[in-house]
Amino acid sequence: MRRERFRRLVSEAIDSIPARFRQHLANVAIVVEDEPASDLLAEMEIEPPDTLFGLYQGTPLTERRWDHGNTLPDRITIYQWPIEDVSDTEDDVVTEIGETLIHEIGHYFGLSEEEIEEIEDRYWDRRHRRLGSQTGDAVETADGAPNGDEDDE
Repeated sequence: MRRERFRRLVSEAIDSIPARFRQHLANVAIVVEDEPASDLLAEMEIEPPDTLFGLYQGTPLTERRWDHGNTLPDRITIYQWPIEDVSDTEDDVVTEIGETLIHEIGHYFGLSEEEIEEIEDRYWDRRHRRLGSQTGDAVETADGAPNGDEDDE
């Protein structure tokens, strides 16, 4: 996929972030790079074939002091090649970008890994329900029960 198209998909994913969260994203640069550097992976003790799809670098909101300011932007990096490597279709790329953004923005907000995983699970549940409604297929929840049209919130 050309970089321009990938960046457009990232931009669309950013635009889809609910306004109540997006309005609190301040002084954050979201960038696209090819892949994580090998020294970064070594520093994070990530060994092949494992890799990163994204990375948050900065000071989470929950760790900022009252005098935090006048600093360079926090940075969220989305790594194009690893995302493409695990994706068979453009829809898969869109899904991975969305999940990666959810994860990295969660770190910006100071959420724990467990809290981020819960949000990711809700993302997947909504996506499966949406895809099921587009095909007319019944979609089941994780406990095997049919999933109705109840409110997501």
